[in-house]
Parts: sequence; structure tokens; C-alpha cells
Amino acid sequence: MTTLLLIRHGQSQANLTRHFAGHYDPALTELGIKQAQCTAEFLTANYPISAVYSSDLKRAFQTGEAVAEKLSLPVRKDAGLREIYAGQWEGKTFDEISAQFPEDYHCWLTDVGHCRPTGGESTEALSIRMEDTLRRIAEENPDSVVAVATHAMAIRALRSRVSGVGMEGMKDIPWTVNASVTELHYENGRFSLGKIGQAEHLQDLRTEMPANV
Repeated sequence: MTTLLLIRHGQSQANLTRHFAGHYDPALTELGIKQAQCTAEFLTANYPISAVYSSDLKRAFQTGEAVAEKLSLPVRKDAGLREIYAGQWEGKTFDEISAQFPEDYHCWLTDVGHCRPTGGESTEALSIRMEDTLRRIAEENPDSVVAVATHAMAIRALRSRVSGVGMEGMKDIPWTVNASVTELHYENGRFSLGKIGQAEHLQDLRTEMPANV
């Protein structure tokens, strides 16, 4: 069995200012760097990690780098681990998106599994991309434990796909917090979820998604 440790990146500048990042590429905040370092300590103390992969976007790469540095491993960048492409929403605040694209944003809030950001990637397409990418990574690392730094919607979409709830059930899957860790197991060609959204190690460094996302 291969275990993939899905790490949501630490707090980014876009998280702090409540902008929708998507493929827009902000770095981590000072707090986000501390979160990444805290999660790196948690992971290296609790899992025998042999490889580190990351989305090629800065906020995820910086998070994966914190883990890799503690283990003297390289970070393998993979664009398949990117956040959802948000089209016309990229770089806008959530209030701006709500005002400019009310119908699409209402879908995002109420039925996210059947939604796409205006001009962007659908959540279903994201879920397929994530499953395909993680399957490839798992098969590249048989019987191993692999750290994978990625993004909030990417993790949420993947969870809806592999948990069996389908896209219609995605609206009921909560966001994971910054720098949290979700276990994804791969065995005999199938995925299963282990511990979800581990964040107790963050203590007072923990940050949550805003309510209007």
C-alpha cells in the first residue's frame, strides 16, 4: 500500500486578503510559513516519508519545501496538483465575485460539485485531474509514504470523488484548513481515505476558510 499525505498549503497572501487565487500565484504569508514548518515537524515525526511532491504554484511549493528540507529530499513539482483554474474569478475578492457573477457564485456556494468558476475549470474536471495525478504518483512510489502539497479545492474535489458521495455530495464535504494533512491510501488500484484534515498540531497557528467561500 502507498499512502499519500495531502497537505493543504499554509496561509497565502490571497487567503489573508480573501482573494480567489486559483492559478494566480501568491506566496505564503509569514504565518503560512510558520504553519508549513509546524506541519513539516508533525509529518517527519509521525510518517516515514520517502518522497515529496507539490503543485508548481508558490504557496504549495513553499509548503512542500518545508517538509523536504527536513528530510533532505527534493520537491517534485507537478502541475496536475494545481488548484482549480478559476477563469474570470482569478485574483478577485469573494465579494467582487459575488457582485459580478452572482449566478455562478450562487452555484459555488450551494451546489459546488456541479459548478465551474466563470470561464474556468469545473469542479468535476478538477476531481478527475487530481485522481489521475495522484494515481500516477502512487504508482511511481509503490509501498511508500509520500507527502503531496496541494490546495483546498483540489483536496475537496478529490475527496468527493474517492469517498463515493459523487459530485452531488461535494457540497457537504467541508474545507480542510491551512497546513492540514489528509491521508489517502492506494492499494490494488483503488483509493481510500484515512485520517482527514489533521490539524491539531497547528494549535494557535490554525486558520479557517472565511464563511463566504
